Amino acid sequence: MFESSFNPQSLQAQQRREAMLARIAQLRALEDRAAQTSARSRPVFDKRGQLLPRERVALLLDPGAPYLPLCSLAGFLQDTQDPEKSVPGGGMVAGIGFIAGVRCMVVASDSGIEAGAIQPRGLEKILRVQDIALQNKLPFVHLVESAGANLMKYKVEGFVHGGALFRNLARHSAAGLPVITVQHGSGTAGGAYMPGLSDIVIMVRGRSRAFLAGPPLLMAATGEVATEEELGGAEMHTGVSGLGEYLAEDDREALGMARDVVQRIGWQGASAQHVHGPDPTFLPDQLLALMPPHHREPVDMREVIARIVDGSELLEFKALHGAATLCVQARIEGHAVGIISNNGPIDVAGANKATHFIQWMCQLGHPIVYLQNTTGYMVGKDSEQGGMIKHGSKMIQAVTNATVPQITIQCGASFGAGNYGMCGRGYEPRFLFSWPQAKTAVMGGEQAARTMQIVAEAGMARKGITPDALQMQAQFDQIVGVFESQADAFYTSGLVLDDGVIDPRDTRATLAFCLATCAEAAAREPRRMQFGVARM
Repeated sequence: MFESSFNPQSLQAQQRREAMLARIAQLRALEDRAAQTSARSRPVFDKRGQLLPRERVALLLDPGAPYLPLCSLAGFLQDTQDPEKSVPGGGMVAGIGFIAGVRCMVVASDSGIEAGAIQPRGLEKILRVQDIALQNKLPFVHLVESAGANLMKYKVEGFVHGGALFRNLARHSAAGLPVITVQHGSGTAGGAYMPGLSDIVIMVRGRSRAFLAGPPLLMAATGEVATEEELGGAEMHTGVSGLGEYLAEDDREALGMARDVVQRIGWQGASAQHVHGPDPTFLPDQLLALMPPHHREPVDMREVIARIVDGSELLEFKALHGAATLCVQARIEGHAVGIISNNGPIDVAGANKATHFIQWMCQLGHPIVYLQNTTGYMVGKDSEQGGMIKHGSKMIQAVTNATVPQITIQCGASFGAGNYGMCGRGYEPRFLFSWPQAKTAVMGGEQAARTMQIVAEAGMARKGITPDALQMQAQFDQIVGVFESQADAFYTSGLVLDDGVIDPRDTRATLAFCLATCAEAAAREPRRMQFGVARM
């Protein structure tokens, strides 16, 4: 068992804890802001006899079962640069949960905000969760009530890339993974293809709408006059066009029907069996005090690992070789894993060690967890002459082509090519989450500013110009500001560069949920088809 040298009562630990708790409070406030903004539409929903989006999700899911929310900060600072007014979420609620005992991807239009129109980064969010569902062989359950794209904020690239949403549904169905839609409200134009590309559609009498052109567009395009019910109402689609399979009287009945449909898939017994492991011997609350807010102080990531893994028991691989790169075998809730983390820059020995370890885990079939906290690969004359580029490239080759699920947690710094070698977003880990104080950038802000200052001063010297100290300091401060603002975990999560920001205390539970999802996917054998289910 790991012997800790960390003192949670020290002044440094208390300061780190307070800083982390402040960030967690900001995170929860942002998540609450989205829910509260949506809930302001309650009078309208009550008048129509409807449930709010989050109420729909809660009724659909099994009570008390685990649920993993995804991309809850999507769009943060993309709708407005004012952090006090930005509403995150991307216009939808998404996560993995259990419906009638079946692990499913659930997406709900947040129709309490701008009638469910897709918000900034909303397209990236739904494409990401579709990808997660496909990789992990999850049924895709969509609760639809959306005004679609906001035509007042139309961007042609959104229209073009939006086609991937529908392509993914067709791929999902063809992969033998059920696509189930509950049409709570409107689905217009492209949104009408959400039910059209679903295997099963449930509609609500008097509320569901699905048409390629609503009455206003129909009038403008052809001059034809028709009511919404004639064009795309629930009774028309379930009784005439055949777009819908089931007709419900209200939201509650529709959600009950969806649960019945999922139950009859018969996938309740598909979960991979494993033995749950003992809790860590150290309190997870101590994770709050381990990571410094500015990443200039060293952290022994063994201390983090010991508060995540079963019984705080870990087997360190090549402990004396490339010591700044940690490679550990352990278990998380019974799942055997390899863990790679950083106690400093990745040097030549560390890159070779990680490459060996990744290949070893692939041979064993054990998922790999990356706990990022690195300033990148080592630089300098000795490092370059030692072949840092080629050895770092070997590590990147191994990460890219690993044959086991890879899951990344950005705990601290994620700078430079270290982000790549430690399985950052560009390397498509199965899941990627961030701690609230994580930073992601090509380099630190001060390092970038100093680099540009050296370049500028050298250029001026060649021209015989004396640098203006005030101007140089202003440039320095501006560059630092740009880098620091974009490196912030809330900002990068707003760009959907992770799958969510998590409380460090939830790391073990999050990893266990993701590992169970990966194991279940490996055990599940859907009936693949050449094409998705075609509507008759």
